[in-house]
Amino acid sequence: MAHIDYYLGTISPFSYLAGDRLEKIADRHGAQITYKPVDLMQLFDRTGGIRPADRHASRMEYRAQELPRWAEHLGMPLNLKPAHWPVNMAPSSYAVIAAQQAGGGDLGGLVQGFLRAVWAEERDISDDGVIREILAAHGFDPALADKGLFVGAETYGRNLEQAVADGAFGAPFYVVRDSGQRFWGQDRLDFLDRHLATL
Repeated sequence: MAHIDYYLGTISPFSYLAGDRLEKIADRHGAQITYKPVDLMQLFDRTGGIRPADRHASRMEYRAQELPRWAEHLGMPLNLKPAHWPVNMAPSSYAVIAAQQAGGGDLGGLVQGFLRAVWAEERDISDDGVIREILAAHGFDPALADKGLFVGAETYGRNLEQAVADGAFGAPFYVVRDSGQRFWGQDRLDFLDRHLATL
């Protein structure tokens, strides 16, 4: 069974645009996914990237064209300037980590739920009530928002170190553990699909 380490940011627009395609690909190939939320800003700092607030205007102008293009192509709603962005990624990331450890719900759906909340629903995913609602909506105990704080914080920091060690520098970033092949961006999912077919 192939194993995919999925490095994501719970406020990443390109992670949002990935939708549920990774899960469908993994299911088709019998692959397992480990979800690894990371602090994207620190990942940028560690790997030569530039935080959005510090990027050149031309890069941000291109981003403002590219995101709606992809959203239309994929048939996904997108608010280019969401009410709650940027927002603290840690609480929602801790919830994903705690849910993955607890099991029993739809983990892929949970990740997508947080991303959709930011980019399509104008919700604040750093708010405890919102986190609890999204956990419950995907079959997890809302109390994980509290129970998972300690283990979440530890794993969140470890995920960043692992991301750097694995060569990740943005999100979404997919690493096939079995082969070491890396795929950056939701627009590389077709390549990931083709690669898994060779394993």
